[in-house]
Amino acid sequence: MEVRRDKTKKIAVLGVTGSIGSQTLDIVRRHPEDFCLTAVAADRSVDRTEKAVREFRPGIVCMYSEEAAKDLRARLADLPVTVLAGMDGLLAIAEEADYDIFLNAVSGMIGIRPTLAAIGRGRRIALANKETLVAAGHLVMAKVREHTKDGAEIIPVDSEHSAIFQCLKGENPESVRRILLTCSGGIFRGRKREELLDATASDALVNPNWVMGRKITVDTATLVNKGLEVMEAGWLFGVPVRKIDVLVHPKSLCHSGVEFVDGAQILQTASPDMRLPIQYALYYPKRVPGPTPVLDLTEKGPVAFEKPDTETFRGLPLAYYAAERGGTMPTVYNAADEEAVAQFLDGKIRFLDIYDRIEGAMEAHRAKPDPDLSEILEAEKEARESVRSFLR
Repeated sequence: MEVRRDKTKKIAVLGVTGSIGSQTLDIVRRHPEDFCLTAVAADRSVDRTEKAVREFRPGIVCMYSEEAAKDLRARLADLPVTVLAGMDGLLAIAEEADYDIFLNAVSGMIGIRPTLAAIGRGRRIALANKETLVAAGHLVMAKVREHTKDGAEIIPVDSEHSAIFQCLKGENPESVRRILLTCSGGIFRGRKREELLDATASDALVNPNWVMGRKITVDTATLVNKGLEVMEAGWLFGVPVRKIDVLVHPKSLCHSGVEFVDGAQILQTASPDMRLPIQYALYYPKRVPGPTPVLDLTEKGPVAFEKPDTETFRGLPLAYYAAERGGTMPTVYNAADEEAVAQFLDGKIRFLDIYDRIEGAMEAHRAKPDPDLSEILEAEKEARESVRSFLR
């Protein structure tokens, strides 16, 4: 059957070879009548990027690594595709590519500038890059408000924030008493500090319910990922972090919810499959049949919740502290974690040292209120250097 391209939504995907990007491709592959890829970006995975470009034929592609871009350019010489590199390439996609939806699934703070550029064009941002809001939430949300009339909007892709977004649909924001942000608790749930002294990277790189990248899997085990999501939720939904409660839900069947002033609680449940929130962000406000099996709660047993162990898993209280201090402190929290997790994965520090590195970087930092982008990037640089200094 011929595809009607006049109704096809054009998508630019940053982080196309990662977990979110790969699952986005699966949705586009299933719905060619509704979506097409016009631009993609990746870090350095040339083989997977080439495969995606040959299948979906975007007109522009960016590799963050200059060396990877050179390799890919040679491989794709037979195709009419422009291959760019680095931050300039990401910004070229955001500022110049032809797209209706800008899906940001890159890892790290490199996602901030392209997101701001796409917002300035009045586009839908399907956001899966936490750092954009953790470090620059005040800049991002102000720019969304500035360009709302042009069509700018953020639709969250993270399963938890998508769940909250769905629960809030049609509700008065003033009626919200608190946000109920769920997490699985990670692979080390239930263990105490003394049991984690010798935890290795291979121990941590297991998630009981989700298939994710290495860094986010470790962040799930430390609860740092949940701390980042607390900050992200605060900006997305205009709620102070003191009104965001984290609940441990080991089965990952309930993806988060909202409690209202009248005592009602609305929770969103679904199979733990990221294609559902990705598809929701792409089609919003429309719903279509999805690729995931419908959740049968009678087979899965009771939906139980626990309070997080914040004494053992200090990533969460450190995040609340960073959020309450505000300014550049959330940037330091995030950057210090990125650097510490990299050291842990390289076998240079122990699992529990991750918390000490984050705390040390935060203690050494004097937070700047209402920072501009240059001050945010400087705080990131300072935090990374602080964590590296522990190894000297």
